[in-house]
Amino acid sequence: MKLEFIGAAHEVTGSCHYLEIGGKKLCVDIGMEQGQNLFESQEIPVNPAEIDYILLTHAHIDHTGLLPMLYARGFRGEVYTTRATADLSAIMLRDSAHIQQFEAEWRNRKAQRSGGETYVPLYTMEDALGAINLLIPCEYGREVRLCEEVTIRFTDVGHLLGSASIEIFACEGEERRTIVFSGDLGNRNKPILRDPIYTKKADYVVVESTYGDRLHGETPDYVGEIAEVIERTFEKGGNVVIPAFAVGRTQELLYFIRQVKEQGLVKTNPDFEVYVDSPLAVGATSIFGKNVEGCFDEEAKELVRKGINPIGFPGLKLSITSDDSKAINFDLEPKVIISASGMCEAGRIRHHLKHNLWRKESTIVFVGYQSRGTLGRALLEGAPTVKLFGETIEVKADIVKISGISGHADKKGLVEWVRGFDEQPPKNVFVVHGEDQVCDSFAACLRDEYGISASAPYSGSIFDLIRGEYTYVADPVRIRKKESAKRRAMDVFGRLVAAGERLLAVIRKNEGLSNKEVAKFTNQINSLCDKWDR
Repeated sequence: MKLEFIGAAHEVTGSCHYLEIGGKKLCVDIGMEQGQNLFESQEIPVNPAEIDYILLTHAHIDHTGLLPMLYARGFRGEVYTTRATADLSAIMLRDSAHIQQFEAEWRNRKAQRSGGETYVPLYTMEDALGAINLLIPCEYGREVRLCEEVTIRFTDVGHLLGSASIEIFACEGEERRTIVFSGDLGNRNKPILRDPIYTKKADYVVVESTYGDRLHGETPDYVGEIAEVIERTFEKGGNVVIPAFAVGRTQELLYFIRQVKEQGLVKTNPDFEVYVDSPLAVGATSIFGKNVEGCFDEEAKELVRKGINPIGFPGLKLSITSDDSKAINFDLEPKVIISASGMCEAGRIRHHLKHNLWRKESTIVFVGYQSRGTLGRALLEGAPTVKLFGETIEVKADIVKISGISGHADKKGLVEWVRGFDEQPPKNVFVVHGEDQVCDSFAACLRDEYGISASAPYSGSIFDLIRGEYTYVADPVRIRKKESAKRRAMDVFGRLVAAGERLLAVIRKNEGLSNKEVAKFTNQINSLCDKWDR
């Protein structure tokens, strides 16, 4: 029974943890890395076709984004998650595949002109749809038996619609262990969603640490701050542009802006229009409406009972097509534009930045975490110019950050969640999903201030869950140069190799077939080999 740390070890994105329990192989999250990373992440130590189960904590791409790539490489196991996460993942993985293919087409047009190498997308829409078909939705709070060795349970942690911590009840012979993965822990007193629910018992805990070195402080007056920014910008005749994650943050912003309008806090133009320019955000907003009873807090539920849409109001415009998106910037009336991606790395937000960054009348408002190496981080840190679509843009717009709007618990919230295991405190706590020094400092805080055994493992470290000790402690392997497109993307021949590895995994799984079936399978393989053996 072992736990191996793969992704988001001393880094914030790319979450992935690998477990072996009684011969079963499973992953908790399979996320895509976003922004700049300091360290190399180890590969999952087995052929994807050998993985039996994947468990997803929530739908954000840094926790789910490589699921279609695993499918492309032969994974055909079962993927368990909450019902809302399954719904959100279905639209987010399709969106991710669209971005992958669009980027490949754009790169290949450039390569044709320059004689460069062909770029192959990380995965295709076909891969995404195949992965989506493997999703199995589960309810909060119910134990789900995957097999004799593994039972799981999802608990709401208030980070995102459908987000959950996951308890894994592991059995290997006479040994029993409970391992709890926090996923991303939410803030208390957030709009729309419930507060995190604590888990009481665990042998081992894997906890995120995104804000493990800081406090959010007193809850800001979000409604008042947003209203003030809109009023100030409209008085100058500019636009308010808000890069926001399409799922979660966009819906929270709509909740606040509804209150701004209800209270008449913008005097310059009380009937101002708000554009949500993201097909993904529009789809996600619809899914929010379908999960009121299962995920909303009491305040939001009460609004629904009164017939009030918590995230809808007059003047809300939903932009779907690319023509809709382009038209926004040809309308000279001051407006609020909410668009993805939240870190400005892709999507329609980059077009809105191109049209507004150079305007001293406009304001760019950041309301979420910006990873190192992203365009959003560069703007927050005062970059005087940025490059968008091959063009250098001078930054003259106001750059504003509204602090405290975070989907993540701060240091206090993280400590409270870890200390919430009061019926059976964990033997060890593993700190992940934080920037390099933050992981170390939060682990030290748990040890020194609360007497909790805690460590911050690097990618590749392996922990024996029965013996209660590391069997391998990995050293950090720093990334020396930017990965090339060829290295990041699985090339066409690589897909063929992956298919061969999947065939080998299928052969192993069919040990014990009757002699007749084995002979039939063997003949089919030999026929295929005869066709292609040159």
